[in-house]
Amino acid sequence: MIKALGLDKFLSLAQSLCIIDVRSPGEFAQGHIPNAINLPLLNNDERAIIGTTYKQLGKEMAVIKGFELVGHKFSDYIIKAKELAPNKKILIHCWRGGLRSNIMAWVLQTAGFKVQVLAGGYKTYRQWAINIFDQPRNVMILSGNTGTGKTDVLLTLLKNGEQIINLEGLANHKGSAFGALGMPPPPTNEQFENEVAWQWFHADPNRILWLEDESQNIGKTKIPDALYAIMRSAKVVKIAIPDEVRMMKLVKFYSQFDKNELKENTLKITKRLGHLRLQQSLDYLEHDDFENWVRMMLEYYDKAYLFGLSQRNQELLQEVDLSGEDMEADCKKLLNHVSMMAPKRM
Repeated sequence: MIKALGLDKFLSLAQSLCIIDVRSPGEFAQGHIPNAINLPLLNNDERAIIGTTYKQLGKEMAVIKGFELVGHKFSDYIIKAKELAPNKKILIHCWRGGLRSNIMAWVLQTAGFKVQVLAGGYKTYRQWAINIFDQPRNVMILSGNTGTGKTDVLLTLLKNGEQIINLEGLANHKGSAFGALGMPPPPTNEQFENEVAWQWFHADPNRILWLEDESQNIGKTKIPDALYAIMRSAKVVKIAIPDEVRMMKLVKFYSQFDKNELKENTLKITKRLGHLRLQQSLDYLEHDDFENWVRMMLEYYDKAYLFGLSQRNQELLQEVDLSGEDMEADCKKLLNHVSMMAPKRM
């Protein structure tokens, strides 16, 4: 008998067992449970054929067509499952926890696997991911002007045992008009939400959870409304580093990119710069004058940042000066500062 699990039990076992998502590659690409592996019962074309058969000829003929399409692949599924789970213990899900997951579960169980299926399928996970932010967390927002190294600080905090959610890392975007430079393609918004929800769920509510200060849209992805509301009402630590260090970091980073690529991205903020400053900034790039180009970009970004910061509850905002050059020392200073901050009033 194939055992169906509720989501809570499924997620607890997902920490140690292989998760197989038997939906089509197209469905999987749109969004999936983090750490799941796609072993599709039907590929994209086969799924379309089944859908057409169901609409035109009914369920019985669709089932027959399904077995006709996949029956010869059962041995391949077993071989692949052995590679993925040598211990022969597997969690399986499809969209609703119905026919596809049960067929795959039956095939693998017949081959000696211990198989458990997610009741309600991926649809249940999606609903959970949308509502997960009702679970409270002790959020601390790391803020600071462009070039203060917020992401580097965040990753150093992680290395030193702190809890973080790297939203820009999950979005594959650094959160500005230039944020896609050097980054892989972004995930779908659905997958971004899935990943954020997964990390939120696994964070210890009794410890600080660090997130970087962000606009709600990070490139093409959007922070879930419920999470963004939490971020906007959380405590904020604004880090500041010497201006010369900030300039050095930014010039070093952006000068590695092709100047034509930088020009294309600069054009994205034409309305904000104005045509005169836009032309000046393009001229700086043309002559490889990255320092003056960065300085002009900061005129815009610093104003935008200060405006955003002014919209926050100033009682929840504190500032700490860092060197910007020694990440370990800076993180130690930051953590010492945070440990002395008054508890958040409820």
